[in-house]
Amino acid sequence: MYRTGDLVRWTADGQLDYVGRVDEQVKLRGFRIELGEIETALLARPGVEQAAAVVREDRPGDKRLVAYVTPADLPVGELRAALAAELPDYLVPSAFVPLETLPLTGNGKLDRRALPAPDYAAASTGRAPADAREAAFCAVFAEVLGLPEVGADDGFFDLGGDSIVSIQLVSRARAAGLVVTAQDVFTHRTPAALALVARDGEDEGAVATVGTDDGVGPMGQLPIGHWLRELGGPVNGFHQAVLVRTPADATRESLTAALQALLDHHDGLRMRLLPDWSLLITEPGTVDAGALLRILEGPAADWPAEAVAARQRLAPGQGLMVQALWHPGAPGESGELLLTLHHLVVDGVSWRVLLPDLARAHASVLAGEPVRLQPVGTSLRHWSGLLERTAGTPELRAQLDWWRTESAGEEAPLGHRPADPAVDTFATARTLHRTLDADTTAALLTEVTGAFHAEVNDVLLTALALAVADWRRRTGRPQGPVPVELEGHGREEFAPGVDLSRTVGWFTTAYPLRLHPGPVDLAEALSGGPAAGHSLKLVKEHLRMVPGHGLGWGQLRYLDRAEALSGAARPQLGFNYLGRMPAPTGEDWSLTEQSSALAAGADPEMPLPHVLDVNAVTEDGPDGPRLSARWTWAGQALPQADAEDLAESWFQALRALVRHTREPGAGGWTPSDLDLVALSQDEIDEFEDEMDDWGDEL
Repeated sequence: MYRTGDLVRWTADGQLDYVGRVDEQVKLRGFRIELGEIETALLARPGVEQAAAVVREDRPGDKRLVAYVTPADLPVGELRAALAAELPDYLVPSAFVPLETLPLTGNGKLDRRALPAPDYAAASTGRAPADAREAAFCAVFAEVLGLPEVGADDGFFDLGGDSIVSIQLVSRARAAGLVVTAQDVFTHRTPAALALVARDGEDEGAVATVGTDDGVGPMGQLPIGHWLRELGGPVNGFHQAVLVRTPADATRESLTAALQALLDHHDGLRMRLLPDWSLLITEPGTVDAGALLRILEGPAADWPAEAVAARQRLAPGQGLMVQALWHPGAPGESGELLLTLHHLVVDGVSWRVLLPDLARAHASVLAGEPVRLQPVGTSLRHWSGLLERTAGTPELRAQLDWWRTESAGEEAPLGHRPADPAVDTFATARTLHRTLDADTTAALLTEVTGAFHAEVNDVLLTALALAVADWRRRTGRPQGPVPVELEGHGREEFAPGVDLSRTVGWFTTAYPLRLHPGPVDLAEALSGGPAAGHSLKLVKEHLRMVPGHGLGWGQLRYLDRAEALSGAARPQLGFNYLGRMPAPTGEDWSLTEQSSALAAGADPEMPLPHVLDVNAVTEDGPDGPRLSARWTWAGQALPQADAEDLAESWFQALRALVRHTREPGAGGWTPSDLDLVALSQDEIDEFEDEMDDWGDEL
């Protein structure tokens, strides 16, 4: 009886040489898979006459395990259930395709090219969930990724997820009674795999959440706060803001009550900045929502002017970290609420907690019910203490050599000169906004990340490194690594029991990194040739080597005050990817069209942190996701033509990565993907080339 996987080759003297079984070499989603084991299990089922298991890649980077069986009237559901009961989850195919007969070549071998593609449901790229736990994770995946449906074997990052959205996933899963960590999401990635490792909410196992206190009292400044102090200049107006629609039945009283519930529940909102830059969290009830909420009467709101006024009312030294301004709509119509929070108490992840909580609190108030918000895990104050206690440990100091290398060396000026804090302030900054088309954005989030087993940041930073390198080449500047200060969400689970998925605060990490696009042909890379893929693999591997996702840099420099890092200059280029955000929908509590223009600001005299800053976000709209980037630069140090050139070159490089991914043979593994063997990139590439050759010969 035929089993696929036997590999033979013609030798030079015309003899057949048995090489072995191809299935012994198959690896999918980190698992080594014996295709013959699957086929044997299928052939053991009553009525199955022929069986073949293959790994298909019908979309670039979207590799799936598929089983083909004969005859065509076999009950696929029963086969799936039987294999699920007998084999490990990762050996159960994503799709079962019954056929009248398996296609064969002229010499009787399985004709893989003639095997039809599975007919996946249009709304799902994988199999249906097998139980309630898988179904819960499929629902959570779909919710946070804005998809109508997700299959049990669909990869979170293959579907466009990122590190920030992973925190939302953890929070939503906990609300559904399933406890996982952000690290679990990175390791297991699919609803099926997460369902196996998740703990029930009422029994979290041996590791309990730490720091579930009231968060009240004095606390040390977080590393990112020290980063802010190091800039110098006034910081009272350094903030983030959102403009959201409010329900038509909202009143001043209902909004005040909802805001008060928010202030009392999230202790970071009651923060006060002390003269020595330490912090104090005051008791619930000490910040009065009624005093913070202002009503804007009149037919229309001049939101840009009102945003400036709200920024000017912030006073972190007095504990005024929050401002709220409400413009009621006409009777029966929605209103608009501008929330302005000092950056010391909020970050991009925090908004994903605050806005749903505000909506939930307001609904409870209108219904006359007590406001019950989901509990917060590790408190901000406890987290600060953890960072301080681990700042001087030998394990952390072992990172010094890495960070010394990443921050060493003098950087050639990005513009006419390095940034001057006395001149290059927010008052002299220039800005540029660019948006990528939906088709290219979708491909970046799914096709490119899937083909290279990468994360979105890997792709975006590769394109940035290529764009800067090409700009340097065209403008006669020296080549070499591209220094960048990279921001991360900072909510790292570096200690047992840490849960920051619902903690509000400014957790951002900012750390130096030297991007290496490699000694590649830039013209080839920017046209979508193999050089583009080579650069992506290099940048991806470098990012995988960053210790603790960058958390240690701030601990060592600002909390441990490591002398080796104290004199390191800040890179002139800054990059921050804020993840995926819902586009304005017109629904209650959704962002308005003007919100993105009001999202951030600072005192005019505050120094710019970099000569050039790139802040990118993916907005999920009705026509699909669109990558949006705001470029901010020192107007007196960098010419506008150069900033525009770099912005366009970045999009050009992103499009090139998409074009390259769609070429045959693009993508592949890198050393960090292989946890069972130690192979160099050259060895992996050689092995993958051989596998492609073997597939062509079969």
